Amino acid sequence: MVDQSVVGWILASLLGLSALYHLVAKRGRRRGERRECVVETDSIVTTGKQCGSESVNGDGGEVDVVIVGAGVAGAALAHTLGKDGRRVHVIERDLTEPDRIVGELLQPGGYLKLIELGLEDCVEEIDAQRVFGYALFKDGQNTRLSYPLENFHSDVSGRSFHNGRFIQRMREKASTLPNVKLEQGTVTSLIEENGTIKGVQYKTKDGKEWAAYAPLTIVCDGCFSNLRRSLCKPKVDVPSCFVGLVLEKCQLPYANHGHVILADPSPILFYPISSTEVRCLVDVPGQKVPNIASGEMANYLRTVVAPQVPHEIQEAFVAAIDKGNIRTMPNRSMPADPQPTPGALLMGDAFNMRHPLTGGGMTVALSDIVVLRDLLKPLRDLNDAPTLCKYLESFYTLRKPVASTINTLAGALYKVFCASPDPARKEMRQACFDYLSLGGVFSNGPVSLLSGLNPRPLSLVLHFFAVAIYGVGRLMLPFPSIKRMWTGATLISAASGIIFPIIKAEGVRQMFFPATVPAYYRGPPAK
Repeated sequence: MVDQSVVGWILASLLGLSALYHLVAKRGRRRGERRECVVETDSIVTTGKQCGSESVNGDGGEVDVVIVGAGVAGAALAHTLGKDGRRVHVIERDLTEPDRIVGELLQPGGYLKLIELGLEDCVEEIDAQRVFGYALFKDGQNTRLSYPLENFHSDVSGRSFHNGRFIQRMREKASTLPNVKLEQGTVTSLIEENGTIKGVQYKTKDGKEWAAYAPLTIVCDGCFSNLRRSLCKPKVDVPSCFVGLVLEKCQLPYANHGHVILADPSPILFYPISSTEVRCLVDVPGQKVPNIASGEMANYLRTVVAPQVPHEIQEAFVAAIDKGNIRTMPNRSMPADPQPTPGALLMGDAFNMRHPLTGGGMTVALSDIVVLRDLLKPLRDLNDAPTLCKYLESFYTLRKPVASTINTLAGALYKVFCASPDPARKEMRQACFDYLSLGGVFSNGPVSLLSGLNPRPLSLVLHFFAVAIYGVGRLMLPFPSIKRMWTGATLISAASGIIFPIIKAEGVRQMFFPATVPAYYRGPPAK
């Protein structure tokens, strides 16, 4: 039997050589040319018993699931489980409309999951914009990368919107189910008994302490989760921060496309979030950003960032700086490292994060909900916590192909797209831009991975190393030299140094060979 890694390298080489052939042919032809409605919280507050009592449903029945957090993951999960007949109690710290600068772009793969969950109408009536692909800009050149949507229904595309409006629509839809209760409160701790999570302790908005009990507690309290340490071993990395602006009445060079500018020192993103607004996210490497209050940030945006913005939107960009309302958000990356605990489960950004450059977070969360829904469907009784925990270990394996592909791509692309003084990294960056500009399989393959339409980790590795091989081929033209050969060797080394640590953190076996993990085959507990 042929080793899969050997096959992978052969295919990557073929892709790279094919891309190189296109480059040579192109040079031959062009010789010498360079080229939410607001939820009324009082009307949906759950009346329960005092601290230490059971959480009960409106009809007096016990609750099946307690969900902590009603963001994208929590609200979608509440509706999904409620629709399946589960009695769900959702506790959210703040039920007013969120105002965030991330979580505004849903990839086509995520939209397909939204359809699968019956939540596609949540992107309606919020002035959401359809997104059909990306435009990539570098050093005065640009290329358009369209999502490969030919085999899908005409309604399938990406969607961009105000994050808060989307979340409020999902909360509203979940709260219409009679067996789902949304309550505003701050969860302070998990209730544990003999190693099993029995529910949560929380405070209502009027400061009263309550306890909510259920056979299964699902924690979805987002990237700032204060409960995750009880359920996993978090290794949170903060590679950069996003600086967010809103450009008003601005026409992007490519309508209904996300725009990625390969700027110095790191990428700049533009995408529509309504019919009259464009979100701009400026990536600033590291955890420190220029001070906003002192005007240092505005000066940085005017002098360093504005000159690198496409001239068509420079005026709107400067106007947004002058208007103020500049906001920042740390970009977190955290591989999923679960610590299976009877009676509890982590989901969403509380469980797994990746750099938001590729907008894959909501796609991963919605995909995870589909996996969990299908696992829980055959179960009516969730009270056997140890057996349920052992069964749900399969969740961590079944989610891997989709989640790991999106996570790895996000981390790898961010590192490739950042400027670097290293010649090999410079070549890798240029090779990535040129490779994607070739079109056909060279752009469709990577874009299908980015969009969540192709959750195959091996395809990701093949295309990543095809870019590296293509970059080495460029260096050998028209004639190789010792310096160019050395740069080519360091390019391959740099590419390996980017992707392999991410894959290792994701888990090689779970990512590429999930069927070899025993939990993959676990069936539901006997009734």
